[in-house]
Amino acid sequence: MMRGDVVFPEGRQALYERNRYSPAIRSNGFLFVSGQVGSREDGSPEPDLEAQVRRAFDNLSAILRAAGCTFEDVVDVTVFIVDPESHFEKIWSVVPEYWGGAPHPTLTAVGVTWLYGFQFEIKVIAKLPEA
Repeated sequence: MMRGDVVFPEGRQALYERNRYSPAIRSNGFLFVSGQVGSREDGSPEPDLEAQVRRAFDNLSAILRAAGCTFEDVVDVTVFIVDPESHFEKIWSVVPEYWGGAPHPTLTAVGVTWLYGFQFEIKVIAKLPEA
């Protein structure tokens, strides 16, 4: 099966290899990014929720940058939130720091009960810049 080209952010390849998945794959003009959480360099969760969300966005940004993309190239977003009723407003207060103005990408938000010790995860699809 053709999977496309794998994109690794600088300095985190061992973490992905240990967990046996690709951070992102280029395929047919798009970049498909695996869910990013607010993990520290060793993979452990950032304990403060807002700091965890910022770190998830920073981790996502590193992958986008490695593929030659920015948040402006993102066309579709899925977020997963543990206890969204309690956490949504705090999480969403961080988003404008990373997202620019309209038009915004499409968005699906999903409430979940467990994210391996994390409270927030974001995955995206981005349009690759034309060569």
